Amino acid sequence: MKTRKRAWKEALTSIFFPRRCPICDGAVLCGEKICSPCVKKLPYIKEPACKKCGKQLENERQEYCADCTGKVHYFVQGRAVFSYRAEMKLSMYRFKYSNKREYADFFAEEAVKQYGVWLSRREIDVIVPVPMHAKKQRSRGYNQAEVFAKALGTQTNIPVDKHLVKRIKNTIPQKSLNDRQRKDNLKGAFQVRTNIVKYSKILLVDDIYTTGATIDAVAELLRKAGVQEIYFMSICIGEGY
Repeated sequence: MKTRKRAWKEALTSIFFPRRCPICDGAVLCGEKICSPCVKKLPYIKEPACKKCGKQLENERQEYCADCTGKVHYFVQGRAVFSYRAEMKLSMYRFKYSNKREYADFFAEEAVKQYGVWLSRREIDVIVPVPMHAKKQRSRGYNQAEVFAKALGTQTNIPVDKHLVKRIKNTIPQKSLNDRQRKDNLKGAFQVRTNIVKYSKILLVDDIYTTGATIDAVAELLRKAGVQEIYFMSICIGEGY
C-alpha cells in the first residue's frame, strides 16, 4: 500500500512540479530525468582514462594523467561520470548554487550504469560524502556531495554515513589555488567524528574532482584512523591531458 501511495504521489508531483533536465534545465517528460536532445551533449568519461583517478586521456598508451604521474595518493582508485567541461560546468553550478538537488538522481543513475560493476567488485562498506563546513552549509542550505551520496546509496543499496567525517575548518575555495596552496588550505580541515573500525572499505563521494587535494586530505585522515582501502566517486572530473 505504501509503495502504491508513493508511486501516486511521485506521479502527481511530476505533473505539477516536473523534473528539470540537468543539462538545459527545461522541464522533462513524466518518468524521465533528462530531455532527449541533451543526452547527446553529455561528456562521458571514456577509455582511455587514468588508471588511478579516472581522468580522460588522449593517448591510449598513457596509463596515468599528469596529476597522478609521480604523485602519491591516499586513495586506491577513483572514478568520475563526466568530464568537467561544456554543458556540465553550467549543470554543476546549478546543482551547487541554485538548489537543483533533483539532478542528483540522474547523476547517480548514470554513475551506476557506468561503474556499477566496478563498485560491486570493490565491496564497499559505506559511502561517505566529502563534508561541507557547517557555516557554509547553513548558508547554502545543503551539501551537494551529500545529496549525490544519498542518491548513489539508494541506487546501489550501500549505506551512507554523513557523520563519519566533519569539516572543522572553513577553507577558502580551492579553484583559485595552485597545488601547494590547495594542500596547505586543507591542513587540519577535517576530523573523524566516530569510531570507524567497522569500516574497511570506504567510497568517498564529491561533486567535482580536480587535482585530488580534497579527496586526499580526507583519505589520509581515514587511513590513519585504520581504514584499509579508500576509493572515490565524483560526478565530474577535470581534464587529465
